[in-house]
Amino acid sequence: MTEHILEMRAITMEFPGVKALDEVDFEVARGEIHALVGENGAGKSTLMKVLSGVYPHGAYRGRILLDGQEMAFKDIRHSEAAGIAIIHQELALVPQLSVAENIFLGNERARGGLLDWQETNRQAMLLMQRVGLIEDPETLVAALGVGKQQLVEITKALAKQVRLLILDEPTAALNQADSDSLLALLGELRGQGITSILISHKLNEVLAVADSITVLRDGHTIETFEVDGTVTEDRIIKGMVGRDLDHRFPPRTDPAIGEVLFDIEEWTVDHPTIAGRQVVRGASIQVRRGEIVGLAGLMGAGRTELAMSVFGRSYGRNIRGVVRKDGVPVNVSTVPAAIEAGIAYVSEDRKQYGLILDEDIRRNLTLANLAAVSKHSVIDTHAEVSVAEELRTRLTVKTPTVFQKVGNLSGGNQQKVVLGKWIFTEPDLLILDEPTRGIDVGAKYEIYLIIQRLAAEGKGVLVISSELPELLGLCDRVYAMSQGRITGALPAAEATQEAIMRLMTRGARATEVAS
Repeated sequence: MTEHILEMRAITMEFPGVKALDEVDFEVARGEIHALVGENGAGKSTLMKVLSGVYPHGAYRGRILLDGQEMAFKDIRHSEAAGIAIIHQELALVPQLSVAENIFLGNERARGGLLDWQETNRQAMLLMQRVGLIEDPETLVAALGVGKQQLVEITKALAKQVRLLILDEPTAALNQADSDSLLALLGELRGQGITSILISHKLNEVLAVADSITVLRDGHTIETFEVDGTVTEDRIIKGMVGRDLDHRFPPRTDPAIGEVLFDIEEWTVDHPTIAGRQVVRGASIQVRRGEIVGLAGLMGAGRTELAMSVFGRSYGRNIRGVVRKDGVPVNVSTVPAAIEAGIAYVSEDRKQYGLILDEDIRRNLTLANLAAVSKHSVIDTHAEVSVAEELRTRLTVKTPTVFQKVGNLSGGNQQKVVLGKWIFTEPDLLILDEPTRGIDVGAKYEIYLIIQRLAAEGKGVLVISSELPELLGLCDRVYAMSQGRITGALPAAEATQEAIMRLMTRGARATEVAS
């Protein structure tokens, strides 16, 4: 048996006009956790799709060896039969089915041609115990949090006798506690003889759990090295971007912060389906002209619920409170009314709520303000292209044409398109919910520059982020939320991770908020 469970040799993958992978070599030792890192568009996901059979043999050039035997996977089912399982960032679960049904979906336990539910649930319980998932196997997946849904995905892989587990951004949507638990589980699976490939932009997590790291850049293998005490995030970043990144955040000196632009006062929101449950409780926030304001909180604190309810009451019911612009109450009862009031909201889930992936960049960029590129209710194609080209250039969207499908762009470029869509509505307040989730350090820096330029134009920016270093490096002031309440606010000069975390964990006790 060879030392390496996986060897990929000279893998080349081309799309029309683009060479996504160019003679990539990738080796994974048996029983290790091997991290695959690189900027968006570096080729990580493409390489894993080649490995898992999404791109079948013949669609690429090169060789794949598993345990020293050359493989020619025709599809995902073929690679799964060989012991390879891939868990994508967008989980492939059916919410209306139970945990056990999802675990054995397409791999059902039957007897005499009939589904054996007793055996299905029994085996599901045994597999769930291996990953620490303490739930009734008959529980609907829709009732589970994202962290537990990730565990269901891993349990599905175990049910297929996985030997090589590929995880693509597994902690992107998880809070810190769930992220820590998932990373610890990878270590336990390693002890059970399962090899893992981890794709992640969270370099601190990579260093905490990985045995080896391979860096891809522009479709090429840059380097592979073992993780020891000398490897730092800066070392990894240099390999990813091809240069030292001395500053993770653009310098923000002497921001021109003006008067209060938007004032959200005593905002309260009830849960849309659970009677008597408040998800936002008397929250008050102020954003000034030219100011970047952060909103921190643990998962379930109510940050997204606050943002969506302010943006046209897109979430919740029995919403009460006041939104003022320049001291005057404004109507935010519908999305068109909120847009008219000068508010834009960039969702935390760009693929589900921010973009039409099958449409091109041009259509996505103009979607929120079609009236501006229309004459007599008919879209002016020339005007639409002109606007899209201007925004593409302004936001440095890396693509040769605005007729490129958005679904083919990297995560960072997709996020720029979402921002561009809302910038085209000429808002006064932009609410950005997890604006850098799932994008690499280089693309993050470019998003930060865009945010700073928007503030420099006199707009107010409210940034919701689960990454405290991001809020500290970007914002002029940071609010904290816990259990639906604003528990405090700190100016940048006084804000530290420890101070913000104390406010985030303060509980439901309301405190006076500094403005």
